[in-house]
Amino acid sequence: MAAESYGSCPACDCADARLLFHATDRLYRTTSKVFAIVECAGCHLVRMHPWPSPRELWSYYPKNYWFVPQDDAPARAAEAYRQFVLRDHVKFASRAIDSSEEEGPVLDVGCGGGLFLRMLAEQGYRGFGLDFSVDAGSAAWHRQGVPVACGDLAEAPFPPASCRAVTMYHVLEHLYDPASYLEAAHRILKPDGRLVVQVPNASSWQFMLLGENWSGLDVPRHLFHFRARDLEILLDNCGFEVVRSKHFSLRDNPAGLATSLAPGLDPMARRIRRIPEGPRLKMFKNLLYFALVIVSVPVTALEAACRAGSTVMVEARKKR
Repeated sequence: MAAESYGSCPACDCADARLLFHATDRLYRTTSKVFAIVECAGCHLVRMHPWPSPRELWSYYPKNYWFVPQDDAPARAAEAYRQFVLRDHVKFASRAIDSSEEEGPVLDVGCGGGLFLRMLAEQGYRGFGLDFSVDAGSAAWHRQGVPVACGDLAEAPFPPASCRAVTMYHVLEHLYDPASYLEAAHRILKPDGRLVVQVPNASSWQFMLLGENWSGLDVPRHLFHFRARDLEILLDNCGFEVVRSKHFSLRDNPAGLATSLAPGLDPMARRIRRIPEGPRLKMFKNLLYFALVIVSVPVTALEAACRAGSTVMVEARKKR
């Protein structure tokens, strides 16, 4: 029986790849389809196979995938928690922006509901967002008071050298052609502008230990699974040099481990899947999940200290 072909690597064109494992959508259960996670024999980039068509891929994003704050007490508490853990991202981005001598707006690509942009605005930075989702853009406009456009960065008509900084948190792994977004960012950034990128880290301890159960795979929505070195090579090919990197995110690393271990407790997954649960059961599950997140903090801090955290965040600038 002939070995299965996984096609050519989109990064290096190598025709050989090895199967790591199979995985499916264990978090949102938008499909029962099973996908292969393969590693290129040439450049060792990890990717999902086969890639769904754009129409199919879009169907894997639930309608209420984006976090939109409601007016009840639990939702307000959830937003307060998100603000607390997002301070980590705001601090990293603020330092990157301040290290540039440029003036101008900050563009947040894949801005979702706009909370990060609002928090940047509270720090005195003028920003605007870009997202594929009209629902996300509407939430950002009306709930967070930040301007958002909907569309594709690679085709967006932003003037060259118009932005002080561009941020992309958990965007590149969703794209068929991540280089096109980085090239667009290079074009619209001012000469000393800054790029901030974060992706799940496929060289993390979590990936090595949990395999197909690692939440960072997010099958079938993540097409690529970058190691830190893969991201650096991609940035280099697109005209950037890495200034600094960080392997810990208070928002993503502990919660990611908790979700890997107990996907059925993840509050967002339960909301999206409309799991029937009364108020007491919902509160119990939320508290249990939060306890698991707290327990995960020291574990994820340790792996990050060893530069093997489940995310990697980088500040980059144009090559000089």
